[in-house]
Amino acid sequence: MTIKHFLQFNDLDASEIESIFDKAKWIKEKYKAYEKYWPLDDRTLVMIFEKASTRTRLSFESGMHQLGGTAIYLNTRDSQLGRGEPVEDAAQVISRMCDVVMIRTFEQDIIERFARNSRVPVINGLTNEYHPCQILADIFTYIEKRGSIKGKTVAWIGDSNNVCNTWLQAAELLDFNVHVSTPKGYEVEIERAGLYSDDHFEQFEDPMDAAKGADIVTTDVWTSMGFENEKKERIKDFADWQVDTDMMKLANKDALFMHCLPAHRGEEVTSEVIDGAQSVVWEEAENRLHVQKALLEYLLLGNK
Repeated sequence: MTIKHFLQFNDLDASEIESIFDKAKWIKEKYKAYEKYWPLDDRTLVMIFEKASTRTRLSFESGMHQLGGTAIYLNTRDSQLGRGEPVEDAAQVISRMCDVVMIRTFEQDIIERFARNSRVPVINGLTNEYHPCQILADIFTYIEKRGSIKGKTVAWIGDSNNVCNTWLQAAELLDFNVHVSTPKGYEVEIERAGLYSDDHFEQFEDPMDAAKGADIVTTDVWTSMGFENEKKERIKDFADWQVDTDMMKLANKDALFMHCLPAHRGEEVTSEVIDGAQSVVWEEAENRLHVQKALLEYLLLGNK
């Protein structure tokens, strides 16, 4: 079987993504019924973290155990990657001692270089440019709650960061639309987002306009990891890009609010919204577990 990696959302085609959603639904039903399902018995996942995480580590580590496999955690203190070993050399060695690798790091180039030298599938657990596993979980959550996302509208409010870039890739692949509203100086860069065109998204100066008629309103922290030195400036720049109840009223009546977490109440979102009836943030967080289990199984075993 040809090695498949999941470094960006569009590394898989629409039919592959749909099959992962179908399998995730089935796996979740098994999980809720306390039924053992061990397709990855005797398989090993290595998780490499250069950026700290709660949800990514827990969902991958728990998920691999629940599939019958083993997960090994490495951070830069535990490996030679933090001491200057070339990424290419690390990939050659690590991939000979496991069956699949998940990496959470800074520049996308690091994970691309690792994958080019890996003998096993590599999964992007987050980079500065993309967060594909998060958007798998978000779309799966929408499908669970509302059905197909095809033709729907997602309103992205805030920084055009890795999560935003991945929403835009997913829109191209799965045929839905994204309204993006960012402060000046933080706009979407089509090339950096890895898009083929701008057919599936529209940029709005006013975040309220972006939210009008949306089926999903979503946001992220104003200051992503790696940009902490810009925090004071960003708080000032993003002050008008807070998702509140007035903004949610402009979206469709059955619109959902999403956030990849962790959230800063009172900054990018109010407590009333994130803790309100339209919020599905806890379901999103749980669904990281289920879609990643389906992804791991697909990358290792294909459609079975």
